[in-house]
Amino acid sequence: MDKTVASAGISIVESKSTMNAGSHISEVPTSFRIVAQKPKHTATPANDSVRIVSIEEYKEAALCLADAFAEDDVARYFIDVPDREHWSEEERWNLHVEILEYVTYAHCLKGLVTTVGPNYGAVALWMPPGKNMDDYLTMFRSGMWRLYYRLSPEGKKRFFTEFLPLLHDTKHAVLGEHDDDSWYLVYIGTRPSARGRGYARKLIEHVTRKADRDGKLCYLESSNAINPTIYRKLGFEERRKVHLQRAEKDVELDIMVREPVRIENEKGKIKKSTLN
Repeated sequence: MDKTVASAGISIVESKSTMNAGSHISEVPTSFRIVAQKPKHTATPANDSVRIVSIEEYKEAALCLADAFAEDDVARYFIDVPDREHWSEEERWNLHVEILEYVTYAHCLKGLVTTVGPNYGAVALWMPPGKNMDDYLTMFRSGMWRLYYRLSPEGKKRFFTEFLPLLHDTKHAVLGEHDDDSWYLVYIGTRPSARGRGYARKLIEHVTRKADRDGKLCYLESSNAINPTIYRKLGFEERRKVHLQRAEKDVELDIMVREPVRIENEKGKIKKSTLN
């Protein structure tokens, strides 16, 4: 998911299940805005170097993503549901933050969480090659299991029965034998106040440089129509589009892949590496 750029891909890998593709349920036309009672940002040094986020900082990193994805269609897809029409904006915001705290904590445990800029100006969640967060211990420690109780019945159907299986199966179909041997950009987000400073590029290139050295693919889903243009400049190519279909209006995600590149020492040309 992406929100830095405008927003970069929720992606949580879980066990496969069958998707109810044909069901359409009326969407609640609720505006999801940031309420006044948000946690305060923690001050961090004002430098523009990418650094790894420790597990003790997961709440601050998650709050950056919550700000970035406050109006994102995918983030709202699980919260703006007919059976939570009575919820206040504060209740919706709190659940939105909770979801991102669970996901961020899981990536601190099993993946890579990076940030750049003062006060967590931008944050990226990556799942490295050979890693995943779908084991029971990670689900328990991160708090992801609580979503079975915090989401409404319709929210659970959208998240666990439609969204997660769709992302899991699409990633496997697109990457094939490289599915478990690639870098997965799960989330990338920039606070609205920190946009336009090149933070998203820094966070992405921090990993793509390593991916190039190791000959690894990078994969993401983009939930914002503006971002694919930005990702193409960073070497990503669109492979397909997928849709979440349980709301009144389908939510579209662009699936993008970046193949590793190498610099030829003799001529200084950049060309794509050949993957076996």
